[in-house]
Amino acid sequence: MTVYPIKAFSDNYIWIIEEGTEAVIVDPGEAKHVIAYLEEKQLRLNSILLTHNHDDHVGGVQEILANYPEISIYGPKETEQLANQIVSEGDSFTLLGQHFQVLQTGGHTHGHISFVTNEALFCGDALFSGGCGRVFTKDYQAQYDALQKFKQLDDDIQVYAAHEYTQTNLQFAQSIEPSNKVISESLTEVKNLRLNGQPTLPSTIGKEKKINLFLQAEKLEDFKKLRQARDNF
Repeated sequence: MTVYPIKAFSDNYIWIIEEGTEAVIVDPGEAKHVIAYLEEKQLRLNSILLTHNHDDHVGGVQEILANYPEISIYGPKETEQLANQIVSEGDSFTLLGQHFQVLQTGGHTHGHISFVTNEALFCGDALFSGGCGRVFTKDYQAQYDALQKFKQLDDDIQVYAAHEYTQTNLQFAQSIEPSNKVISESLTEVKNLRLNGQPTLPSTIGKEKKINLFLQAEKLEDFKKLRQARDNF
């Protein structure tokens, strides 16, 4: 399995999972560059995975579906106008020879889900490198619970988040823990990647445990204060 990023909007990543001549798309907020990539690489589109219903994650589905009408679209109930396979916590399925499990990872939206294999986590806006999504629902417990689930995953699992927020997240983390050498060193690496136009993703669960203050929060109240501080950073 290989995973390729398609850049969208100002900072989104649409992930294309490839195995042989087949592909699965994760959170296609737009269609043009996705379709162009599939045609260029002569890939047969198998399915789409949706983590939540925000337009920058689902806006390209209809156009893709018009070009590939036979595909399956897996998503949470909040995407039911687009998805033909509604999935929730505990569900699993196999695509491209990979076993996908569904995690409920609400907070950013009420129905947000993530997809995990034994190699990779596709977490939409529930987890970023060095951060997590804004809690638009105000349900901080749900977002905190999602982070606890991520912490239980194997350290070597690759983290494919949906936005390029790593540099800002680590700048925030450094403002909170200015003497943290691991965060400072990671920020330097990230700045160099961005100067060269390179993605900072994927990360890994193991790395995030070291640099992500939100994952490190031991209590709900600690997490809530941290998230509110990040909102105003």
